[in-house]
Amino acid sequence: MRIFWQSFVDRATSAPYMARLAAYLNEIAAPGTSVHVEGITPADRDFGRLSEFRCAIQAVDNGLAAQENGFDAYVMGHFQDPGLYELRSALTIPVIGAGEATLLAASQLGRRLGLVTLDSAFEVWHYEQADRYGLSGRVVHVTGMGCRPEDFSAAFAGDTTARARMLRDFAACAQPLVDRGADVIIPAGVLPGLLIASEHGFKIGYAPVVNCAAVALKSAEMWVQLQRLNGTEPSRGPSFALANDRARQDFRALVARTQADKP
Repeated sequence: MRIFWQSFVDRATSAPYMARLAAYLNEIAAPGTSVHVEGITPADRDFGRLSEFRCAIQAVDNGLAAQENGFDAYVMGHFQDPGLYELRSALTIPVIGAGEATLLAASQLGRRLGLVTLDSAFEVWHYEQADRYGLSGRVVHVTGMGCRPEDFSAAFAGDTTARARMLRDFAACAQPLVDRGADVIIPAGVLPGLLIASEHGFKIGYAPVVNCAAVALKSAEMWVQLQRLNGTEPSRGPSFALANDRARQDFRALVARTQADKP
C-alpha cells in the first residue's frame, strides 16, 4: 500500500518537521505500507482563507498526479481540509482529511470536543469544519496557540528543552478547554499532533488528547482495505459526483500554466 500525504509546509523551511513526520508515519504504518510526504512551496505562510485556497489548488493538482502515479490513497495532512471535497470528487482512490477523520474519531471518545489550533485565525475555520461534518454541537471551544510552523522546528530537530516548552504551551492552552467542559482534546494541526505523538496516554486532566497524524494514517489504511475488500467508495451522487476526464485535464492545465508563468 502506497499513501500520499500532503502537508502545507515548505520542505526546506520546516525540514526538521518534514523529516520527523515522514519517519513517524512510516514507523507506525502497517507492514507493507509506505508513506510519501509532500510539502508546498510557498507554504501556508499567511494564515487566512486566500492562502488556504492557494495551497488547496496545488494540493488538488498533487492529488491528481498521485493517483496517476499509482498511489493507493491520498491524505490531506492539513487539519483544515481545504479542497477535501474537490479531491474526493476528482479521485477514485480513498481521500482522507486529517481534520475530518480526527473529529469523527474523537467524537467516539467523548461528548464534548476542545480544539487547540496553531493560530486564532483558524478558529472560525474549525467551527465551520465541525458544522460541515455534523459535529457543531459537540465542539465546546477552539483556541489558538499563537505560533507558526517554524516555531516547532527546534523541538523536531531534537531540542528537548524546546519540545518540553511546546508541550507546556499546548497543555496551557488545552486546560481552559477542559475547565469549560471538553472531555476530549484535539490538536487541530498535524504539527501539534506530531508533537504529542510520543506522549503515550497523553491527557489533559481526564481528557484524552487525540493524535491526528496517527488517526489520519490509520483511516487511510482502513479505507484502502475496505475498498479492496468490498469495493466501497464515496457516493457518486450529488455529494461527490466524479469529475470527468476533461474536467481533470482542464484543472491540471490551468495549474501547469500558472506554474509556467512564475518568474
